[in-house]
Amino acid sequence: MKKVLITGAAGALGGACVSKFVEAGHQVLAILSPGKTLENKKVSTYNADLTNEQETASVVNDIIKEHERIDIALMLVGGFGMGTVADTSGEQMNKMIKLNFMTAYFTSRPIFQHMMDHGGGRLVFIGSKPALEAGGGKGMTGYTISKGMVIRLAELMNLEGASHNVVSTVVAPSVIDTADNRKAMPKADPSKWVTPEQIAEQILFVTSDQASPLRQPILRVYGDS
Repeated sequence: MKKVLITGAAGALGGACVSKFVEAGHQVLAILSPGKTLENKKVSTYNADLTNEQETASVVNDIIKEHERIDIALMLVGGFGMGTVADTSGEQMNKMIKLNFMTAYFTSRPIFQHMMDHGGGRLVFIGSKPALEAGGGKGMTGYTISKGMVIRLAELMNLEGASHNVVSTVVAPSVIDTADNRKAMPKADPSKWVTPEQIAEQILFVTSDQASPLRQPILRVYGDS
């Protein structure tokens, strides 16, 4: 049994990951936004605003003190926004960077150091197809740039953690089939998208003992899109 920290656990992908890891027999430690709760009584829950560095560091340190270690951490908090370069203001850009990159950075940084000091671990970040293929990011400026920052962070952590058995992986979906994405892209064909459950299955695998030889930082989960 491994101790698995999951942020964004109340979201579509977070919920799917919580279910997969609980079913696999792991102990799940979920960080939720203030006021959010989970019905799954097998999960230990904590509330924090992950856009706040001090609050994030505090809750992560509390979890480490209570549970002694974190073996796996999934940084799943994030958001989506449309907008061309011309239409994306500094405020809109900052919103995407804060939501997609800073939450991942604030959460993963203390966990990364903990893993470096305690024999290793697995960090998983969520990237995106547009962040890897610029042509796909047209009209999603803030989202694409912020997810690109997440990918670079994971690559740097993968390099720095190599000698300490800390592996950082980016799972990069095309489009996740969620109610919000269907609403945002009503003309798209969701049958070509990937489901939260499909992504969760891949995350479960890349953090498993069977995947321990893998150090590839990017896992593309595109489905048919």
